[in-house]
Amino acid sequence: MTDELKEGRQKGYDVPKPSEYDWLQVVNPRSMPSEWLSLDLGLGELAAMALALENPTFIVLLDDMLARKTAQAAGLIVWGTLKVLLSAKKQGLTDKIEPLVNRLSEAGMWLSDEIRQRILALAEEKPS
Repeated sequence: MTDELKEGRQKGYDVPKPSEYDWLQVVNPRSMPSEWLSLDLGLGELAAMALALENPTFIVLLDDMLARKTAQAAGLIVWGTLKVLLSAKKQGLTDKIEPLVNRLSEAGMWLSDEIRQRILALAEEKPS
């Protein structure tokens, strides 16, 4: 995972440095299902899914559609970034998710207008 973060940083993305967070522990999976290796998925997605297989009560965070379908087929609990934002609002961690959704969009996350409107409606927000 740290290699994927380094690669993102080299490409100019604002990604965190795990060493700057004392509470964060980087863990690699013990094994990887061989049938997943032929899929067009990144190493980070594969590692996250493999770790979730090893820890079945964990929630795996995936936005890539192929990764989500693969993880769901394996019986994993899958959330996307938008569900995390909805949960954060419900828990009072943020007043509005629209600015956060906008930032995701600006950073390159593709969202259809329909999904954007549906997420904001679930958050009980009206688009600005």
